[in-house]
Amino acid sequence: MKHFKAVLLSVAIGVAIGMWFGVNIGREEPFYSDPFDTSSLNQKLKRATGETLEKGGHALEKTGQSLQDKLNK
Repeated sequence: MKHFKAVLLSVAIGVAIGMWFGVNIGREEPFYSDPFDTSSLNQKLKRATGETLEKGGHALEKTGQSLQDKLNK
């Protein structure tokens, strides 16, 4: 029974450490950083939103240019 408790405790600690590292690797962060820190997720969301808006703005400008070209002909 004494060995069973030691093995169970070792497995529990191993699972906790593995989940810690796994979450960080999944978020593409250093494996030793805090997995409960949501600032990196917020930064990724802001960057993705900014890129989407920028691409939309370029598409709108391109459409406006083509309309100007057609009107000037």
